[in-house]
Amino acid sequence: MRGRKHALGLPRHLALGVVSRRRAGPLVLVNPVLEEWFYFWYVANVLRQRVGITTVFSCAVALRMLFQLYQGPLALVTVLLIALLFSAYYLRTNRIWPLIIAHGLIDLFARADCDAFTGTPCAPAGPAFAFSTNTSTSSHPPRDERARMSDRHSYDAVVVGSGPNGLSAAIVLAQTGLSVLVLEQQPTIGGGARSAELTLPGFMHDVGSAVHPMGVAMPFFRSLPLEKHGLRWIDLPTAMAHPFDNGPSAVLRNSIEETGATLGVDARAYDALVRPITQHWEEIRADALAPVHPPRHPITTGRFGLSALRSAESLAKSRFDGELARGLFAGLCTHTIMPLTRTATASIGLVLAAVAHRTGWPIPAGGSQSISNALASYFRSLGGEIVTDSPVSSLRDIPDAKTIMLDVTPRQAVAIAGDRFSGSYRSALAKYRYGPGVCKVDWALGEPVPWRDPACAAAGTLHLGGTLGELVASEGAPWNGEHAEKPFVLVAQPSVFDPTRAPPGKHTLWGYCHVPNGSDVDVSDRIERQIERFAPGFRDCILARRVTKASELSLGNANLVGGDIGAGANTLRQLLFRPALRANPYATSVKGLYLCSASTPPGGGVHGMCGVFAATSALAALHGGRGTKDA
Repeated sequence: MRGRKHALGLPRHLALGVVSRRRAGPLVLVNPVLEEWFYFWYVANVLRQRVGITTVFSCAVALRMLFQLYQGPLALVTVLLIALLFSAYYLRTNRIWPLIIAHGLIDLFARADCDAFTGTPCAPAGPAFAFSTNTSTSSHPPRDERARMSDRHSYDAVVVGSGPNGLSAAIVLAQTGLSVLVLEQQPTIGGGARSAELTLPGFMHDVGSAVHPMGVAMPFFRSLPLEKHGLRWIDLPTAMAHPFDNGPSAVLRNSIEETGATLGVDARAYDALVRPITQHWEEIRADALAPVHPPRHPITTGRFGLSALRSAESLAKSRFDGELARGLFAGLCTHTIMPLTRTATASIGLVLAAVAHRTGWPIPAGGSQSISNALASYFRSLGGEIVTDSPVSSLRDIPDAKTIMLDVTPRQAVAIAGDRFSGSYRSALAKYRYGPGVCKVDWALGEPVPWRDPACAAAGTLHLGGTLGELVASEGAPWNGEHAEKPFVLVAQPSVFDPTRAPPGKHTLWGYCHVPNGSDVDVSDRIERQIERFAPGFRDCILARRVTKASELSLGNANLVGGDIGAGANTLRQLLFRPALRANPYATSVKGLYLCSASTPPGGGVHGMCGVFAATSALAALHGGRGTKDA
């Protein structure tokens, strides 16, 4: 290629290709220019020069295979043949534009036929999934959650599990007019989004998650009329505070500038790191928090990936000079529940910081149960049915249905349907890794927590662990089978902002630390010592406590295997490919049977998107698309 160079040192047609990514108008012919520059121009010239051919060609083919694998084996073989033919043509003629036009025509016809995710017809440029805007407020009269199953013996779809993902999958299916039944093993719905009086009468505690940044940052809940079904979000001006032994706390506020003002010398560095992600959140969300697919916004997502793929420790040390910013960022990254020295542990920290400035870290009025109740109410308004106290130990426990959605982790999926899975799929699920567990403590308090720094009293969430070095040590311990002496403790104080959680003048507090998976050790004393470290006199406020060890968490929610609240370890492989490396991560090897839990993309958090993607895939298969294939 002898064309003039772009300012970044790339050929002119690369810049044109970035502009032309939208699928409309005559520029669709050069839609794949970004790929052609890499595969046809660069690789061909390296072939000619015979310099570094093995490394470059391997990277090119690997990246291409990654994209094309998710469009099916035939597409993978076809595109590799096309790449070889095109490269050979360029080597002989040194002409690139005929190849761009030819591949553009191929791309045009291919996109007119099927979507990269599901095989359904492609829509114009826009969101990958269109959510219903039905605002019907009709609802069935309140009923006992232990309602009996109707007399019908078959359904269009059955969902096993009533967590946020299961309910979201059920809603997507019911919105199309299908008859849908949800079966829940526990007496109450909600999975990881439940609330109960765990300590004393009148004190309402969140059984699972308490603060929900992803619930409002992701699109599905926002697309539903949940406010008309009882959900009310409480916005918090201060998302999180991270105190230190000496000096002020680092505080994550809604404003990037106000957050930076608490970070001392690193205010500008924090702004430079987080602002681009905040400004381009919707593009990054669509590309990164979804099943692996060719990015719709490659430049924006690529820039995010350069930081997200780094370890939390290395990114914090390279971008920040002071302990305030390093500690705050490391605390955010501990939500990966991984050693902070591991690859890609920076990713979740970047996401949580960005959404704090974009949509906040809200809590639901009345407790997390309010989210589940609103989802269930809306689902019932669509004609759906929910039956509790209905354990499912095998497919024989499920009524006849064309589609079955399992809101369970791989271990439960194998127990339920392992005898029907192919050997290769069953083997892949058996290799799925679970992460550390948590030891959780719920407190009933006679008065607010006496935080040393007043900034902590105004925060919904507290990250207690001190400096970056301390957090690295505490988060590495569970992976080595150890219990940290000074664990990182995550605390939420919802009653400060929601008086319905406790009697007048009283409060609730929620907290946990990471421990080895399946641990039977009560580390509540270590947790309380960490709180006392930053709130002297805390233990004098305690009226009652409820300790739940990691080994006990799965008794109330089978998906919390060994106390793993993330439904699987957030290793790099499982961040990208969970639960197994498959063209459709939701489809099992059994036709019509899908996984829709947090063990599928995009992973943990109360946002429902795992269920949405799974249900969308199932609908594509029902309508004749390529949503599923038997292994």
